[in-house]
Amino acid sequence: MSTLDWTQIILYFALLIICTPLLGRYMAKVLQGERTILTPLLRPLERGIYWLAGVDTRVEMTWRHYALAMLAFNVLGFLVLLLLQRLQAILPLNPAQLPAVGWLSAFNTATSFMTNTNWQGYGGETTMSYLTQMMGLSVQNFVSAATGMAVVVALARGLSRNSQARTEAKTLGNFWVDLVRCTLYILLPLSILLAVVLVSQGVIQNWSPYVEARTLAGETQLLPQGPAAAQIAIKQLGTNGGGFFNTNSAHPYENPTPLTNFLEMLALLLIPAALTYTYGSMVGSLRQGWVIFAAMLILLLAGFSVMVLAETQPNPLYGNVAMLEGKEVRFGVVNSVLWGAATTAASNGAVNAMHSSFSPLAGGIALLNMMLGEVIFGGVGAGLYGILIFVILTVFIAGLMVGRTPEYLGKKIEAREIKMATVAVLLPSASILLFSALAVVTEAGLSSRANGGPHGLSEILYAFSSAAGNNGSAFAGLNANTAFYNSLLGIAMWIGRFGVILPVLAIAGNMVGKKIAPPSPGTFPTDGPLFVGLLMAVILIVGALTFFPALSLGPIVEHLLLRAGQTF
Repeated sequence: MSTLDWTQIILYFALLIICTPLLGRYMAKVLQGERTILTPLLRPLERGIYWLAGVDTRVEMTWRHYALAMLAFNVLGFLVLLLLQRLQAILPLNPAQLPAVGWLSAFNTATSFMTNTNWQGYGGETTMSYLTQMMGLSVQNFVSAATGMAVVVALARGLSRNSQARTEAKTLGNFWVDLVRCTLYILLPLSILLAVVLVSQGVIQNWSPYVEARTLAGETQLLPQGPAAAQIAIKQLGTNGGGFFNTNSAHPYENPTPLTNFLEMLALLLIPAALTYTYGSMVGSLRQGWVIFAAMLILLLAGFSVMVLAETQPNPLYGNVAMLEGKEVRFGVVNSVLWGAATTAASNGAVNAMHSSFSPLAGGIALLNMMLGEVIFGGVGAGLYGILIFVILTVFIAGLMVGRTPEYLGKKIEAREIKMATVAVLLPSASILLFSALAVVTEAGLSSRANGGPHGLSEILYAFSSAAGNNGSAFAGLNANTAFYNSLLGIAMWIGRFGVILPVLAIAGNMVGKKIAPPSPGTFPTDGPLFVGLLMAVILIVGALTFFPALSLGPIVEHLLLRAGQTF
């Protein structure tokens, strides 16, 4: 590793830490309805949206009403995107005259973008019209991210010890208000700023027809165009990850310079990190937010360290030289690894290198990041409510160790919360393992592999981990645009999204009605280094117990074979 590599790594994590309280404080004001710098400009627009939609901002919802509103909105978005794909051949803004998308592929894509997964079994420039990209995919990039933020805000209100009035009413706020504020005051302004910078660096943003160009070899090449910068900004900030072009952020039109590469990597983690501070502010204890941030950051740094060590080691199968195949050679191997670690930790899925070309150990860590439940920063909102599930489990385990009823933020954790937390952890894990098992015993599942042996198993495990974790990245060797994978991966995305959200809202609804108990000498502190260590241990142990057998047959055995100078 060069001095430049070290400088960039230090700068990246330093900026992430610095931006966390700055953006987190602003988001806390927005989500609590306080005045911000954008209020004079956006408040009239916000009120107009409520008036048009018939939303009474004074009416708060119980967790069931909140969940029903969230589900109805997301199902409607799914149907709109499904129809846009099916009808794009007869709709405007289709300069390449692309045909309608097939039903199963359209189902998979509509599910993918609605669930904030952005898994793509297609090439964007050869499949989606400009209208579908803008009205369908880009809109879902905003509202799916806003949905995740709204859910974690509802959970924060349920856990908070600040609002006695809400405790007595057992309400969690208004989903429509949370959705509008997250979109209007947070996602939209940040996306505009990032898009302007990206355009200034050469990322394309136009409605031009595709351009025919002559190559140096004298051949003709069709260069795709389109409104890319606007979608790239929100795909990164909203932890969506879907690429405007097939090769995602390895495409020079999406990621042309070292500055765009750095900013897109920073945007991957910016909002998920800042939400930890927002959470601490909303529940009345900033230390609680920093504890969660510390656990996330340590797990990310540990995984990244293993990945970069693996990728900078010589390959014994090819004369002990470093392997550059599949890496982003414009920006260096370390940039490929840092992006790979961040995108799989953040439930983003955008890539600037092909993860299938990572060394087995580095690819295995990327896979583990998703298998842990996408709680190492994770998706916007989703990562925070995911790790709060583990916080509840950790508090429960600690309570067992000290022999008293577990408490978190002064509220008792009881059987109902533990049951819901267990459901939220088990449903995505079960879908990963069961669907992967089905794929490896059927011809339809095995025929899509580009490789046999342990690497082929990793391709299948990665696909279902990415879908159930709502990540969206791929090992790139698996042909997932088949009836088998479009169907099963789509189902896994629904389970991974709503199989977690609904138990989370149930926990929030149950916790909001509980009285606050004052701390006592037997109360287990959840705002110190000891709890950080215990929380990380629970996350890793649950992940290890669930997935170690599968990982040992895939990336682990492949790594051991590589170190021995053998192939399968």
